[in-house]
Amino acid sequence: MLSRCGRGTPRLVRNGHILHHGGGHFKSHGPLVSAIAYLETGNCGLNGENCMTVETTLKNPDPNAPGSGSSTDLSLIPPLAFNVPIHFGYHNGCDGKGKTCSGPHCHQAFHSPPQTKKQVACQKKNVDLAITFCP
Repeated sequence: MLSRCGRGTPRLVRNGHILHHGGGHFKSHGPLVSAIAYLETGNCGLNGENCMTVETTLKNPDPNAPGSGSSTDLSLIPPLAFNVPIHFGYHNGCDGKGKTCSGPHCHQAFHSPPQTKKQVACQKKNVDLAITFCP
């Protein structure tokens, strides 16, 4: 995770537990399922409330289950709210796949639960995910 915002602290959370805070690399030994990342700017709740989140599951695909690999998206579903621009992109497989949200009304992010086609999937093994705040 990289912040170019000049304020705030990147945070990676899963199941209400902070896995990583600050910039730099985080390596998961095994699948990383249902994690969120956001830039803590002073008003974010532990699960990203009041801030925009990157929601991700990073795992190797099961060859017998198409679509079972990694999936990442940007979320602004209330109580989440835009706080800083965010970009995410896959590396080491699925290079070039990702999304950017630069404002509160961006079309790349989820704004309500019934929306579809906002996730970016990757069906490659051992993929990396780069998250940049204020890209």
